[in-house]
This record gives sequence, C-alpha cells and structure tokens, in this order.
Amino acid sequence: MNLIQPAAPAAEELRERFQSVRAHTLELAAPLSAEDQCIQSMPDASPTKWHLAHTTWFFETVLLQPHASGYRLFDERFPYLFNSYYEALGPRHPRPQRGLLTRPSLDEVHAYRRHVDEAVLALFGAAGEADWPAVEPIVTLGLQHEQQHQELILTDILHALSCNPVLPAYRPASGPALRLASVAPPMQWIERPGGVVEAGHAGPGFAFDNETPRHATLLHPHAIADRLVNCGEYAQFIADGGYQRPDLWLSDGWAAVQAHGWRCPTYWLAPDDPRLAHHGAAGGWQVFGLHGVRPMEPEAPVAQLSFYEAAAYAEWAGARLPTEFEWEAAHDVPGISQMHGQVWQWTRSSYDPYPGFRPLAGVAAEYNGKFMVGQIVLRGSSVATPAGHARTTYRNFFPPAARWQFSGLRLAKDL
Repeated sequence: MNLIQPAAPAAEELRERFQSVRAHTLELAAPLSAEDQCIQSMPDASPTKWHLAHTTWFFETVLLQPHASGYRLFDERFPYLFNSYYEALGPRHPRPQRGLLTRPSLDEVHAYRRHVDEAVLALFGAAGEADWPAVEPIVTLGLQHEQQHQELILTDILHALSCNPVLPAYRPASGPALRLASVAPPMQWIERPGGVVEAGHAGPGFAFDNETPRHATLLHPHAIADRLVNCGEYAQFIADGGYQRPDLWLSDGWAAVQAHGWRCPTYWLAPDDPRLAHHGAAGGWQVFGLHGVRPMEPEAPVAQLSFYEAAAYAEWAGARLPTEFEWEAAHDVPGISQMHGQVWQWTRSSYDPYPGFRPLAGVAAEYNGKFMVGQIVLRGSSVATPAGHARTTYRNFFPPAARWQFSGLRLAKDL
C-alpha cells in the first residue's frame, strides 16, 4: 500500500465528521431502553437496534471489506441479518421480521459499532494517496446514509411509541415543538412567470445520484404559497368534512381513507380519545409527538400527512401541490419561508429518473434507482433531519399512502 498520506486537512476533516455522525446516532438512541430499541411496529418501520447495526454493516460491507487489507467480519451472521435491500450482496432477513431479532443483543450491536469504527479510523491512518479517491466517496456516502437512518430512528420510534396505549414520550421537553411563529401571518401567493429553468445538482459538494444530472425543465406560470399549511388551517378542513367528501380525494386516496378509517393526521387525538385519560388533556385536539402529548398548536405546520391527504387538502383549498421543480425554483425567492427544518413537503411529482440519469457504480447502484416507480417526491427537510443533511436539490421519496414521516404541504396554483 502506498504510504504517502492523502491531503492531511481533508483526511482529518472526514475523520472528525465520521466520529461526529456515528456518535450522534448513539445520542439519538440514548433515551430508549433495550426493549424500545427492539420493537418493530409495522413492516415499513425498523427497530432502533436494527438501524444501529445496518448503518454499521454498510461501512463494513461497502468500505472495509473491499478496501481494508486483512479486515475480518465482526460476525459472519450479521450480513444476513442487517443487509437491507442489496440483492447483489446475497440473501437477507425479511424486512417485516426485523422486530424478531432479540438477538444479537443491544450490547453486541454496540460492540459491532465499536469494532467497525476502530477499523474505519485505522483505514484513515493507513490509506495512501492512491487509495484516497476510492475511500473518500464511500465514507461520505456512508455518512449521508447514516444521517438518513438518524431521521428514520426518530420517525420509526415515534410510530412505535404511538402504538403504546399510554403514549410515552421519546424525550420529554419544555417549550413548543415544530413551532412556526407565535401568530402565523396570512398566506401570501408568490407569482412565478414560468419558463425554462435548470434543476438538479451540479458542481462541488455531495449529492445522491437521484439528484443528477442537472437539466433544463419547463415551468408554466404559477403561484406558490410563501409558507406551509398549518394545523389550524388543516383543522378547518377536518371540520368541513374533508375526510367524508369523496369529491376531494384521488381514487386510491379515498380507498385508503375508507380502508384505514383516516379522520385526521396520524398522531392527532380527538378530545374523546380514551388514551388521553393518562395525560390530563383538557379539550380540543391533542397531538402526539417526540415530546409526548401536547395541545395542537394552530400555527405549527401540519405533519404526518400522506400524499393523499395533502392532495385532498389542496383540492379543498382551491389549489394544488407544487411540482418538485416549482419548489426547487422557488427555494431562494424573496419572501418564501419554511422551506427547511419543519416538515418534508409533498410535491405533485412522481419519483422518476432525470434525463440522462445514471446510478452510482458498484454495490451502491441499488441505492436509489430501483425505487423509481410508484413513489412521490418530497422536498425540503424536517425537524428530524440531521443538521447539515438538507440540500435544495434533495429528493426524498415515499409511497403516496405513507403518513408516519414528518411530511406536510405547501400550496401552489396555476396562473
């Protein structure tokens, strides 16, 4: 191996970032008991313990095995247990059964993380100048991947705790959560002329392959709301019979409403909900969140909506959802607000490849491209998104019925 070291500042910066991101994952899990970290409340969610192990498996499999000379697996069973969806890497434990993995224990998973962390840091020390171009992109991708799972740790455990009849808080806290403003100003419409714009990532800095290549796209004249739809506005939709009016809903959305009995956002609790007896809530809508049960704040952004609910609200409001390209083009327009850090925002764009899209090379080719069917794009970032992970061009995506994420909406309309 070439012992000429990579540029010291770049290597040291990546080392510090690696340690910081890996430590933050453990910080997110710290408020949870071993029992909390083993539970899987639905097939779409994963146990916290699995997230801790899977993000470690990614570094072990994609980075250490190909690039760390002499590296030995921590446990030969773990690739089967903690592979997520990488067909090229062999068989794996079924996703809906991740909650059955009481063993390995949480202590063993922590030991696994320490083992892999030590090996990655040793690789930083041993990698030469010739190795750095291959090592650095994988570490960076692995850290971005882990940050995605940091958000999933929060959204998945919130769903799990919501299934507990006493509605325990992930982490009690004082002060309002997901606060927009003390008084939400009247919604304003920002008119946009349309025309050909450039969309997608280009230039320096990290981006996932699904954000590329940058390309021209045509926008028609439209208007976009200057802020998010808030809980008070969404409560008016509910009060006006929004969940009982099939004329507002897409066909599949109306079928979901009927099949699942949707009557409000996922974690809203009506005053007569028997679970509120444990919390002394006094009248009005209550909302269960990471900090427990709290009174619904009318000015807070409405969250935990499916695409179907967002589209139905937009229809009720005489508007529509923006396309992902309208959202991106408006990102830096004067007067626009709440683009990041509150809720992911559903768009009216299917999750499709950009013109000329090419997936990442090697194992990472399975990271995004194979999911480009039946999904809807969300833009922005949420209160659960780790610091430094958001980008203007970031394309989050979920099936239209998904409603356990911090997902809300912004309105648009044609001119």
